[in-house]
Amino acid sequence: MKKRVGILTSGGDCPGLNATIRGVAKALYARMGDNVEIIGILNGYSGLINGDYKEMCEDDFRGILTLGGTILGTKRTPFKMMRVVEDDNIDKVAAMKKTYKEAKLDCLLCLGGNGTHKTANLLSQEGLNIIGLPKTIDNDIYGTDVTFGFHTAVDIATDVIDRIHTTAGSHSRVMCIEIMGNKAGWLTLYSGIAGGADIILLPEQPYDIDRVCSAVERRAKKGSNFSIIAVAEGAINCEEAGMKRKEWMAKRAEAGFGTTATNRIAQAVQKKTGMETRVCIPGHMQRGGSPSAYDRVLATQFGSYAAKLVEIERYGVTVAMVNRHVTENRLADIAGKTRNVPENCDLLTVARRMGISLVDYHLNALRFALSIFSGIIIFYWGFLKICGFSGIPFSPEGSQPADASSKRNAVFRCTPSRENADPGRPQSAGICSIQKYCFR
Repeated sequence: MKKRVGILTSGGDCPGLNATIRGVAKALYARMGDNVEIIGILNGYSGLINGDYKEMCEDDFRGILTLGGTILGTKRTPFKMMRVVEDDNIDKVAAMKKTYKEAKLDCLLCLGGNGTHKTANLLSQEGLNIIGLPKTIDNDIYGTDVTFGFHTAVDIATDVIDRIHTTAGSHSRVMCIEIMGNKAGWLTLYSGIAGGADIILLPEQPYDIDRVCSAVERRAKKGSNFSIIAVAEGAINCEEAGMKRKEWMAKRAEAGFGTTATNRIAQAVQKKTGMETRVCIPGHMQRGGSPSAYDRVLATQFGSYAAKLVEIERYGVTVAMVNRHVTENRLADIAGKTRNVPENCDLLTVARRMGISLVDYHLNALRFALSIFSGIIIFYWGFLKICGFSGIPFSPEGSQPADASSKRNAVFRCTPSRENADPGRPQSAGICSIQKYCFR
């Protein structure tokens, strides 16, 4: 009996999607011959919800290795809306399961980023045979060292920075270049180093605008008439780091700076340094066009490995690259997690050695010291309590009298202030180290 394999691409487009689709198809045909049928789900999860799919043949996968975008089409269908019945009265999860059954699929391959993988895990939990493939220019999918599309985007962003150098130097300007990456700064970090940026601002490391301006002025005093600032679109300042995302987004909108910090940074730099400052936003160009040779090879590796997983019927997993070896991770282990740039990242060390200003180091060092100090204080008080020296237990509400009920239920927590903080992130590690303590 023929095995029917569904394929969909979801979320933003990305170089290497077609190369991966081709890798899956060619490997399936090579391994299973006439015993496999490939069903293309059109426009991502939207097509799966609405029953929009088609049977494909070998000819459909020819000539697409170098082609950007996706031959299947894509669409954003937010994970948070998957369980929500909207005005159309469609139960999305039930509809996807219905299409899966009507198309007589034996399994479904989902090519996408973090949101795609959360929905893929949801479908896996609902009993469908799911395999994920990691796509994103942000390189932020947990559990894999690299995603297809990332290196192509690095090449494009680097080319932008290269070209901006000549304009910046000719006009004696500071140029703020906004690089894609809302939650993770991998693309900004790689392209910033490759393009010779002078200052790099990442989402993981809140910046101090005064230190940004000081870095620009130091270069000017040394004789440089321009500076290049690579700004991740998700970069936040020290004040915003203590707010929830909705709060600082609303504050930015009220100030009229838009959703990213780039324009605000440029205005502040020009005002404080007196140097003419401009903004460059390459935007969606970073996601378009033909994949690089690296991404073509990576996509082929991932696609062929996915075909192997189909053949051996190993589902509920996503393909990954770990220590230069293609392998797989359980969807349940990686869904909903983000791979951020850690403080101990080798490339951050390289950047600092090269004199690139990250304008974060002292702040993060202070945070780390405070987290250690807080941990020592909490441990000390806990020790005193256990030894019977303190009559004040800790509780979620603060210090309270030590009555019988408070002794029985006393709990103290130390949790990140930022929304959706991940204990696996280096910024959160120190403050999440003590989660719960019960006095007996």
